[in-house]
Amino acid sequence: MKLLIADDELLTREGLASAIDWESLGIHQIFQADDGIRALHIAKLHEPDIILSDIRMPRMNGIELVEKLTELLPDTSFIFMSGYSDKEYLKAAIKLKAIDYVEKPLNPEEVRATVVEAISRRRQVLRSRRNEDLLSQETASNLALLLTKPYKDNSEQIEALTKELSLRLTPDSSFVTYIVKLQTDEPISVLIKGIRNNLKGFLKNMHLKSVYIRMHAVYHVFHVIGEESTPSAAALSSLDLFFREQFRPFGFFVISRGDMVHGITRVYASYASAVVTIQSSFFFPSGTVLRSDEVSSFPFVSEGSAELEDVARTFAEALEAKDLDRSLLFLEGLHEKYHKNHGLLPNQIKDAYYRLFNALNDCRQKWKLSVDSTGTDSSESVIEYLENCFTYEELHENLVRRTRLMFERLDSNVPEDNVIFMIKDYIAKHYGSDLLSIKEISDYVHLSASYVCTYFKNQTGQTLNQYLTEYRMEKAMGLLEDARNQITDISAKVGYSNGNYFSKSFKKFTGLTPSKYREKMLG
Repeated sequence: MKLLIADDELLTREGLASAIDWESLGIHQIFQADDGIRALHIAKLHEPDIILSDIRMPRMNGIELVEKLTELLPDTSFIFMSGYSDKEYLKAAIKLKAIDYVEKPLNPEEVRATVVEAISRRRQVLRSRRNEDLLSQETASNLALLLTKPYKDNSEQIEALTKELSLRLTPDSSFVTYIVKLQTDEPISVLIKGIRNNLKGFLKNMHLKSVYIRMHAVYHVFHVIGEESTPSAAALSSLDLFFREQFRPFGFFVISRGDMVHGITRVYASYASAVVTIQSSFFFPSGTVLRSDEVSSFPFVSEGSAELEDVARTFAEALEAKDLDRSLLFLEGLHEKYHKNHGLLPNQIKDAYYRLFNALNDCRQKWKLSVDSTGTDSSESVIEYLENCFTYEELHENLVRRTRLMFERLDSNVPEDNVIFMIKDYIAKHYGSDLLSIKEISDYVHLSASYVCTYFKNQTGQTLNQYLTEYRMEKAMGLLEDARNQITDISAKVGYSNGNYFSKSFKKFTGLTPSKYREKMLG
């Protein structure tokens, strides 16, 4: 089972997580949220069996949270925590909804007993909901999985499952496989459930059905079935559009449509063609629906490591000549050559672009331009960016943007003192370490710690500690503007091992707590 603890007090959340032996109760996953909005987001993603929620939280209180989740997660048990004087009224209201309540300050034994009762009730509900619909979904998923394998290897099981699902199949029944690849690998079963329900209604109008299976975390496979009819080209185009619109809220995604086949013995061929097509998806913009016949019509570019090394050398020469037009013209030629290409593997082009980013970084250091002004970061962060990059378009646009930024900075650059540049550059590369110290920085520039502090203050007008704190806080502000980053993770990423100390430092710097700042930025 899964438990979500929602409370804006870090000590309360961590105290509950550690004070009770949850494993012994059958709870194997525990999630934490520091406000109601974050709790709602986590609940949608992970579908917790039990939610322990404070009543009064920032942005959305516990009662509002329950109201929003009642329809979405009807079987989830809610337990409220509160120490406010209106608890008697809340108790009465909560009992009507069969929601439990524990008082603050929390007694771990009381919390444990209440959770045990909620678990018992949850298990009873689950047993009662083992109805035909759930069994049908499980059967459909089993069939969808088997259809991703050659028919001859699983023919008896496939035939049995089609009968169980009451599919009226003939040798002329049509099949086409769609594969949706998402950038995120987070559990999103609630959202996928909504898409599957919408798809069911959409297909019904065209006398079609589908079975679904999620594979390797980021791939979502839909086999569309025409029992007695073959969807027209117009119907398939409508289906392409449906998938594109349904998955748009997920951010970066690509879709491949396999070949149309007839007869269940041929479904694997449709799936295989979709798999081959999705391998080229990196070179197409997010949201593209790819078909095998379309992909084969695009350029086939195949180059060895020597040619890719030449690419980096040519770009470096343009940069070192301080020629923006030449640099951008070169990048434009690269884009024309590699986008919508199906001859290279993503890792090959990422290796080439790693060299291009390094060429930018080398020039930045040579010209003593700060990291923030160019957007060019250390090799470690470039590697991390490349690993997470979802499309070639995203990768190329990022390189063009960084190139423009560097030349803009170069045009207005006043050469910075060499020691100050080295200090700032070192901080830019190591600010995420909680062990970063003035001694470590002074050792790097081969000067004494006291001299470095004095010299930095005289040159910049601020102390070295002030600069380091300011740098970390600005990085934290950027991370907070992305709702996918948890505040506890952000704290560690900017060099704070103590979350409470990070929150205090952030509030002192911005006037707002991290959660309030995120609320303001995200609206």
